[in-house]
Order: sequence, then C-alpha cells, then structure tokens
Amino acid sequence: MNLNYLISAISSVLFIAIAFSGISFIVFGLSCLFSKFMVSEFQRYGLQKFRILNGYLQILGGIGLLIGLSYLPLALTSSFGLTVLMLCGFLVRLKIKDGFVKSFPAFFYMLLNLFIVIQSFDIILFNK
Repeated sequence: MNLNYLISAISSVLFIAIAFSGISFIVFGLSCLFSKFMVSEFQRYGLQKFRILNGYLQILGGIGLLIGLSYLPLALTSSFGLTVLMLCGFLVRLKIKDGFVKSFPAFFYMLLNLFIVIQSFDIILFNK
C-alpha cells in the first residue's frame, strides 16, 4: 500500500471524526442547556449543579473542534478536554449503575476524542 495514500486516508478519517464530534457536542451542549430530559438526567446523576457548566463545555469543545479543522492545535486541545469530560461522564454512569449499554455513548465519544487527540498530536509533532 502506498504510504501517501495511507496518510491521506488517515487525514480523511481524522477530518470526519473532528467534524462529527464537533457537531455532536454542539447539539449535546444545547440539549444540556435547554432539554427538560437533560434536567432530569442530571438530577438522577446527582449533578444538577453541573448541568449548565457541562452544556457550555460541550458547546465550546464542539466549536473548538470545528475551528480546529483549520487550526489543528485547537482541535487537539478541544478533543483532549472532551475526552476528559466523557471519561467523567462514563464513570458517573457506571457509578450510578446505568450499566455499559446506557454508558456506551459516553465511552464511544471518549474513544473518538482520544483518537482525535492521538492523531492530531502525531500530525503536529511529526508535521505530517
């Protein structure tokens, strides 16, 4: 397999991952701020005082990812923050005994953003 083709394919996957995650987190953040369902979910988690902060962090992270499509260090920073946020979300879900199926979205987005962190760091560090 041609190395340039492989690098181009990884870059395409990274672009899609960043765009998908960015849009998702803007939607999730808005949901945290305005959805009655999310109000009840954060009460269920015992974290109602963090709902607004969580929503703003998700929106900022999502916007950072989308801007990061043209400035990769911002995508790296935003995806790192979202990875940590989703790790916390995953652990909270496990702590309240939601089980893996209900916890899976947080786990998926944690892994997706970890992928973005690793790939972005690699590109920035090695100037690919």
